[in-house]
Amino acid sequence: MIKVSNTAKSRITQLMADGGFNVAKDFVRVGVKSGGCSGLSYELDFDKIKGENDKLFEDNNVKIIVDKKSFLYLIGTILEYNGGLNGKGFVFNNPNANRTCGCGESFSL
Repeated sequence: MIKVSNTAKSRITQLMADGGFNVAKDFVRVGVKSGGCSGLSYELDFDKIKGENDKLFEDNNVKIIVDKKSFLYLIGTILEYNGGLNGKGFVFNNPNANRTCGCGESFSL
């Protein structure tokens, strides 16, 4: 399960509308790929199609799809958004990460 904070939901809704997506029927695709200074990095995108190997979650009225491989790294993650003066944008609070880099965009297990 991946959770979505209220601030992340608000920003996702705005970005999806700006990009021609509908938060009520389209998806936020969350994934993990090799790379980054800690070994793994997060991916975040919008999608209109759920693949047969995707897991679907819904939290806070946001539909999230995750491929099966990435799901193992993301169980229990909370997607947040920090938009203040020193904000980073979207932040993944991942309880599975043993180490993260300074920018918070990559992690290791």
